[in-house]
Amino acid sequence: MTARFGNTELAAKESAAFTKAVRLEVVTFAFMVTAVLAVMLAMGSSQAMKAAWIEDMLALIPPAAFLVGARRARKRPTPGHPYGFHRSVAVGHLVSAVALLTMGLFLVEDSAMSLLRAEHPPIGTVQLFGQTFWAGWLMIAVMVYTGVPPFFLGRMKLPLAEQLHDKVLYADADMQKADWMTAAGTIVGVLFIGMGWWWGDAAAALLIAASILRDGARNLRFATSGLMDERARTYDDKQPHPLTQRVDERLRQLPWVTDSRSRIRDQGHVFHVEAFVCPAPDEEPTLDRLEEAVAAVRELDWKLDDVVVMPVRDLSDTVPDPTA
Repeated sequence: MTARFGNTELAAKESAAFTKAVRLEVVTFAFMVTAVLAVMLAMGSSQAMKAAWIEDMLALIPPAAFLVGARRARKRPTPGHPYGFHRSVAVGHLVSAVALLTMGLFLVEDSAMSLLRAEHPPIGTVQLFGQTFWAGWLMIAVMVYTGVPPFFLGRMKLPLAEQLHDKVLYADADMQKADWMTAAGTIVGVLFIGMGWWWGDAAAALLIAASILRDGARNLRFATSGLMDERARTYDDKQPHPLTQRVDERLRQLPWVTDSRSRIRDQGHVFHVEAFVCPAPDEEPTLDRLEEAVAAVRELDWKLDDVVVMPVRDLSDTVPDPTA
């Protein structure tokens, strides 16, 4: 069955990528549930383990946001939502960012206070299968379990996030990277406790919290900018999306167009395009020509879903010149 986003039917390649992304997110959510339970049972009084446990709970948000948002984005436009439901992806991005930022602030304060109070977290012994051993080894084993799968899951999601232009999927891949780095930092903190360096546990927790806080602030900045109709950017928000330039270049190739300037906003997986074109002298922008222009833009990329071409006399009062 061909996947779709609103009225946009995905090609076979993108449809297969979307199906794979959904499966990966289901697997991720199920795995993170087991990780949360495992860390909760093993964390004891370790501050680093506590930070890892909270981060694992936060890691449930991006896959849940992706699954809910992707389901909503597939709905066709309605009279009440004439632009479709693509913004559900942006809402999911915002929810994930706020959760990350809030918990990052909490963990920074909690870990810093533990370090200032010079708390010495004890790690005792546990009995398992009739054997008594240091509980730190159990903590380390749990961290290995929670850290290895995210390393591979995150790497598998990155190319899909780019292909589908899905910022929630990219944020989740980023969260998976934070998960395995958190696991590594927690192992170091537990080993520090075992060596008698009590401060190592709180220091590791503080580094984990700072990483969560940084990711939350970064994602919140990009999520709010997108909802404020910032010009379309790449899936990782590193630069303006090159499709804006390609749209104008394609429209300028039409024989009846002398110049073009477009504004493109990110709706989620797809873009809304408003292209303003200056017709050549003595060239009338007929209905057939305008339809031809719309078709030419849509042929550039499947993400160019909603395209409007407007003939104008002067571009100076339409869209700010990006090169100015």
